[in-house]
Amino acid sequence: MPKTESNPITLGTRAADFVLPDADGNLYTLADFKESPALLVAFISNRCPFVVLIREALAQFAKDYAGQGLTVVAINSNDAQAHPEETLERVGAEVKTYGYDFPYLKDASQSVAKAYGAACTPDFFLYDRERKLTYHGQFDDARPGNGKDVTGADLRAAVDAVLKGETAGTRQVPSIGCNIKWATGNEPSWFSTAA
Repeated sequence: MPKTESNPITLGTRAADFVLPDADGNLYTLADFKESPALLVAFISNRCPFVVLIREALAQFAKDYAGQGLTVVAINSNDAQAHPEETLERVGAEVKTYGYDFPYLKDASQSVAKAYGAACTPDFFLYDRERKLTYHGQFDDARPGNGKDVTGADLRAAVDAVLKGETAGTRQVPSIGCNIKWATGNEPSWFSTAA
């Protein structure tokens, strides 16, 4: 199974703004979450085996931290024309099926994925209160077929630190997953067709 590693993004980079819809027609912007002391922006997919492996755990993770100050926002940037399972309607179905208690938004233009430098699904960007990037790494070391338990340990440790006002630490293992399915002609400069 082809896999792509998340791009190296400089810690301290500010979160990019966005205006994106959910399947119910609500529009969300970065400013909608300004009260949260920590914000996780997760680029995910409805079809990628790396996301399929963790989606129930991701839903539970968001529930576990909801009352502690973490806001989770998921974004689907995959080309829905070439991959019909990635449509806005299917995004809404995923929310209901897997109990996502967080906004799951569609980036149809793929401009938000480009602005963040997202390369794969899942790709996690954790921001502090000032919306500076403090963690950009894996959920944990579970991968399809490697037999490791899905715990969210790496991301949990980072969130715990940020919620205490600390840095997320220097050990940040890149996330690995399916490459974002870019629309033909819309591929960013960093995208390699070999991925």
